[in-house]
Parts: sequence; structure tokens; C-alpha cells
Amino acid sequence: MDHAAELDRLDRLATLLDSRWRLPLLGWRFGLDAVIGLVPGLGDAAGGLLSAWLILRARRLGAPNRVLAMMAGNVVLDVALGTVPVLGDILDIGLKANRRNARLLRQHFERQGAGA
Repeated sequence: MDHAAELDRLDRLATLLDSRWRLPLLGWRFGLDAVIGLVPGLGDAAGGLLSAWLILRARRLGAPNRVLAMMAGNVVLDVALGTVPVLGDILDIGLKANRRNARLLRQHFERQGAGA
């Protein structure tokens, strides 16, 4: 499997989910995860499923359980905080669990010499 190409695809997905757009004046970046998280109940679950897909792809790439566990922890924290009305939506903009997970995955494979 071409790790570098898959890591690039996952980076693009993480960017779409966490930092695709910028709030004017404040400069804060946000993505689809924050937007769909505004939908009570379903939004955070849908964002969690998209984040879980990123973890599934990481597993298929051969990421070790330690990296997968850290990625899952980021997603659980993101979903849990996202369920808090209003404050959760604001925190969702700052946490960027998908960007963190894409970075964790890339760093793992760079250390292994399998992609970048």
C-alpha cells in the first residue's frame, strides 16, 4: 500500500473536518465537524463516525495499537466535549482531534520510514 498517498488523503479529510474555513476577524479555523456538531444529538455522533473512519484507515495502514488508542482517545474527548451545549461547539473548534490524529499517524510512519 502506498502509505504516503493514503496519509495525504487522510490529511485532506482531517483538514476538511477540522480546519477547512477561517472565521473572519478572529482567524479561528473550523471544519465540517464543527458545523455538523451544531445539530443537537446527531451532529456529534456523525462527526464521531467520520473520525472513526480515519482510525479505521489508520488500522488498515498498519498503525500499532498504541497509536490507534491515542487516536481513539482524541475522538472520544472530541465527541464528549461536543455534547456540551454551546461550550462544546466552541471547544470543538479548538480541539481539532482529526488534525491531531492525522499528525500522530504521519509521525508514526515517518519514524518507521514508510511514508511522508
